[in-house]
This record gives sequence, C-alpha cells and structure tokens, in this order.
Amino acid sequence: MSDVLSPSLQKKTSSHKAFLDDNFLLQSKTAQQLYHEFAKSMPIIDYHNHLPPVEIAQDKQFENITQVWLYGDHYKWRAMRTNGVNEAYCTGDKSDYEKFEKWAATVPYTLRNPLYHWSHLELQRYFDIHEILSGANAREVFEACNAKLQTPEYSVRNLLRRMNVETVCTTDDPLDSLEHHQKIKQDGFEIKVLPAFRPDKAMNADEPAAVNAFIQKLEAVTNTTITSYNDYLTALKQRHDYFAANGCSVSDHGLEEMYADDYTEAEIKEIFSKIRIQKPLALAEVRQFKSAMLFEFALWDHEKGWVQQYHLGALRNNNPRMLRQLGPDTGWDSIGDFRQARALSKFLARLDSEDRLAKTILYNLNPADNELMATMVGNYNDGSVPGKIQFGSGWWFLDQKDGMVKQMNALSNMGLLSRFVGMLTDSRSFLSFPRHEYFRRILCNLFGEDIENGELPNDLDWTGKVIQDICYHNAKSYFNF
Repeated sequence: MSDVLSPSLQKKTSSHKAFLDDNFLLQSKTAQQLYHEFAKSMPIIDYHNHLPPVEIAQDKQFENITQVWLYGDHYKWRAMRTNGVNEAYCTGDKSDYEKFEKWAATVPYTLRNPLYHWSHLELQRYFDIHEILSGANAREVFEACNAKLQTPEYSVRNLLRRMNVETVCTTDDPLDSLEHHQKIKQDGFEIKVLPAFRPDKAMNADEPAAVNAFIQKLEAVTNTTITSYNDYLTALKQRHDYFAANGCSVSDHGLEEMYADDYTEAEIKEIFSKIRIQKPLALAEVRQFKSAMLFEFALWDHEKGWVQQYHLGALRNNNPRMLRQLGPDTGWDSIGDFRQARALSKFLARLDSEDRLAKTILYNLNPADNELMATMVGNYNDGSVPGKIQFGSGWWFLDQKDGMVKQMNALSNMGLLSRFVGMLTDSRSFLSFPRHEYFRRILCNLFGEDIENGELPNDLDWTGKVIQDICYHNAKSYFNF
C-alpha cells in the first residue's frame, strides 16, 4: 500500500476551533506565543523511561503499529479491559491487527482520558494522520501507519530523531550487562542513551526467595561468593561502579513509601542471614532491611554525584489472579494512600546531617500528597545548586492535564517552578515523546493565563526564558548531560 493517505485521513479544516490544532491547549494569544516562540523547538531530555535499550542498539524496525503502540502498554490494556475487551486482545494470542482493531474501537470511549489526547497526538506527530481513530477506520489507519513504519525513516533511532530527542535514560537492573548501551555508544549514535541504576530487587526482603535468586545471579555477574551482608554490599557496590563506568549518573527507586526505620548494623547482618536461609521475617525486620539498603544506595549516589529518584505511592499488583497469569507491570496497579512525610523527612535529614545528600527528585502518585512533597523538597535545598531537591513531574496516573496542572501549581505555591527540571515520558513506547509537547503546551497555558489576567507582567522575553529552562536547560544543567 502507498504511504499516501486517502482523503479521509487528510487533515480536516473547519470554521470552529479544531481538535488538536496548532493551538491545542493554548487558550490565549499569550500562551500561543509562549509555546510557538519559546517551548516548541526545545530539545527533549527524557531522564526517566522504560525504553528497551536492545531495540535502540538494533535500530529495530517495527513490522506494524501494534508492535510499537500496544505491546507492553498497560495504559491501553486497562482501557480496553474497562471497555469490555477480552484479555486475548490485550496480552493474548490474537493477531496484531485484531488487537489494533479492538484498541481503535475503544478509542472513541476514551473521551476525557489522557489516552485520547496522547493517541491522536502520536498519530499526528509520527504519521501525519489527523483523522479521529475508531473501529470504522481501523484498517485504513493500520495500513497507513505500517507502510511508514516499514521504511528506514521509521526505525527506532529515527523515531527518536524525529522528536528532537537529545538524551534518554533507561531503567536498568543492577545485573544488566549494559552491552546494548555500549553498542549504542560504539555506533556513534548522536542521541545519548544512558542507563539508570534501579536496585529495588536487591532490597525486597518481603520476598526472600526472589532476593536469593537475585543474589545468586549477582554472584555470577561479579564472580564473588556472597555469604554475609558485607559481601552483599561489596558486590552491589561493584555493580554501582560498573554502571558509573558506563555513563550512568542516575538512580531510581519505585517504592510504596520511603523506609527510614532505626536499625543497627548487627540487626541488618542477622536479617540478611535469615534471608539467605529463607527464614520468615517480621514486618519490622523487612522495613529495617529496606531502610538500611536505601541508605547505602544513597551514600553511593552522593559519592559519585548522581541524581537519585524516588517514585513513591504506587499500590502494585492488586489483582493476585492476573499477577499469577501475566506477571507484574501489566495494568493492575493503583494509587496508594501511604504515610509519606515522617519517614521521608527522617531519611533526607540523616543524609543531609552527614553532608551526603545527593541531588534528589521525589515523585508522588497520590495527588493528596502534592503540597506535602512540594514543601518537603524545600527543607533540604542548601543553596549548593539551583533546585537540588526536586518535586518531580506528574507521574503515572497523574501525567495528564489535571495532574500536571496540580503538580505545577503546588510547586509554584510552595517552591520555585522556574527551577523545575520538567517532564519525562516514563514510558515503554518509542511513540510516547509527544507527551513532552503535551506538558509544554500545558505549561505555556499556565503562564499565558496569568499574564493575560494581569497576575504576571507581560515580559515575554523573561517568561519565555523560564519556560525554556523548564523544558530543557534546567535538566541539562541538573543532570550534567
């Protein structure tokens, strides 16, 4: 099929304000000027995502839109399930077209869900398709996208180039060989693809069998024998060093809550011994072990000048039946209501009191904690660098219009939005980068509205500079990329 779209897929014009036109989300002339003159052309630094580095190393060519759009996307799976679509069309054995057709038929029912905006932005930005996706045009859209995806211009690396991406940080297990990152660098690919150290599996004492399996693999990777807690730390530190040698300068944790329980070294050594023989631990011991590990990781991050990230508040794997059937990260997670403030303060204060608190980004999943997080970061900004402790962007269930606005308003009211390091995709899809555009439009609309209302001066040069900083320069400086 030719990659020239039929008339039904061409951009439509109308006398009224069109959906997803050039001024989408920009509700004033000032907002439009701020976006088009200052934000739009800024490069993208995507400092946290879950893109598979192997596909960048291989410069993968996707066979069809389903592979790049629906594989691994639990956002879409949740919507399809809610719309009554059988699991066979989400994670099952139906054909790629059948899965796409079910998704296309679901899209009209996603009105007011961020998936509606994201999906149509992605169709526009990557494929120049301006038609509203539905079951009626599923076949035509499927074939039009596939015709382009099978051309060299739509390889994975060219998809990144198309969106003006400058740097991406993947999320990587400490046991990873990083061979794919090494190949990407050896190839001379101009976009930086850097690893991020995510050692959560190393500290999950509530799953002793899984931790022991991790330890066994760690022994093989480090060519060591681990019989004690000190051995364990030494081997993990070796991997931390290895990541640093391969360009890593970012760590990440996905936690229900921060752990900062009191413990002694002797207690942690005893707990580790219990883990090794898979002896059941008391809840207090689990929390102590996690507290000790988090502190050690934070010390290493500070030592190397890394940025540490903490994603807090997800209640994961709520459906045990589907967890057994499909495994984690398949769409069965939700917002949790954990107590965050006291332990978070205790953890940061201990590091700060020893002058070993690294640059830190805190993300929360429960919007009820927005003001908590926005005020917490101000407690440990020490003047050494702008915005040393960051309130991270709207994350997961909150990376939509309302969530982003609330996060930025809380940060504006309690701190300095002007020093914010901006947006990230947190995505497994190479088509997700228009989320940066989505964020930038919302950001410009916020400032534009205040200027139009007389709440901020009509100084577009300065405001434009602040917007460019939030979109790009702050992250560039903060991460030293």
